[in-house]
Amino acid sequence: MVIGAGVLVLGALVAIFLAARSGKTGAGAYAFQVGTPGPSQVAPPIQLQSTTGGTFQLSGSRGKTVLLYFQEGLTCQPCWDQLKAIQQNFPRFKALGIDEVVTITSDPLDALKQKAADEGLTTPILSDPGLTVSSAYHANSYGMMGTSRDGHTFILVGPAGVIRWRADYGGPPNYTMYLPVDALLADIQQGLKVGG
Repeated sequence: MVIGAGVLVLGALVAIFLAARSGKTGAGAYAFQVGTPGPSQVAPPIQLQSTTGGTFQLSGSRGKTVLLYFQEGLTCQPCWDQLKAIQQNFPRFKALGIDEVVTITSDPLDALKQKAADEGLTTPILSDPGLTVSSAYHANSYGMMGTSRDGHTFILVGPAGVIRWRADYGGPPNYTMYLPVDALLADIQQGLKVGG
């Protein structure tokens, strides 16, 4: 009996291990679209107020590679969990040549400052209440809220201000609002290989 129970427990552990290994973590594990502007196009200007103080200007980051993360905002806890996961794993993004991450949402700055404090976030959160920047990037075309909010869009802007990679995860049919960091990094890495 003890041997039989041990075999069952061992079998269950192997099944759990195999299930965990087959989890969605590789490139392409989460479906996404590629909106416009896309790779090889010049990134539209960004000039928005930041939770870290002052105004963030994308042109001020020339010479750096910047990951823009457009997200749904205060009502989307998975979006904030995504930002926390990115912040906690930033050295892994840095290893891919990413110098800076900023997130953009349409909520007012004061509410975003409070959310950043509540979540322990130091990553710059940019307020785009009129969806001016979001519309320029068409990031509000890939979400559950129609065009009234951003979906879950990542855009990698290279040192010369040209988009190197883009993935819009928030659109139908899956409306993905959180990706494991491993899956996100794998997609970026694959995109950089393809795009050069």
